[in-house]
Amino acid sequence: THLADETAGPELLDQAIADWNKPKPKEEQTGPITVMFTDIAGSTAMTQELGDAGAQEVVRAHNRIVREALSAFAGKEVKHTGDGIMASFNKTSDGVDASIQMQREISKHNKDHPNLPLHIKIGLNAGEPIAEENDLYGTVVQLSARIVDKAAADEIFVSEIIRGICAGKNYNFLKRGGFP
Repeated sequence: THLADETAGPELLDQAIADWNKPKPKEEQTGPITVMFTDIAGSTAMTQELGDAGAQEVVRAHNRIVREALSAFAGKEVKHTGDGIMASFNKTSDGVDASIQMQREISKHNKDHPNLPLHIKIGLNAGEPIAEENDLYGTVVQLSARIVDKAAADEIFVSEIIRGICAGKNYNFLKRGGFP
């Protein structure tokens, strides 16, 4: 048996390495999803003004508010980005509603904690990203990230796709023009 174990060891290792290097199975998708990015506006300046401990309190408030809205509107946190969260929704209007709730809760936070102001930007886009290893990839995600970058503090920016999907629902979108 001792010799068999020695010869089986390299084979098991080779198999483990082969399994590790195989492409990971794609997660099932049932169609388009909505991808959201939140971003704490001015996070670098905030850290300089509040110090590390104060800035971390603001990040914790952001995380709590965003996660509560995700929970309330069937959103899924994909990952934390350091000063924001990437999330997905199976239903576009849930993503819009979650964004609105986030901004309302942040407004309450700012009234209750004027010494720890929180201002976020939110960007939404919809499409069919590539889903692997509990993360999302592709053009849909990249465009969502670009959209949040175009927003200013306390703004929710959405793609034309989001606006189109939500046509006929009770939302008041303002046209801000196209962005390159």
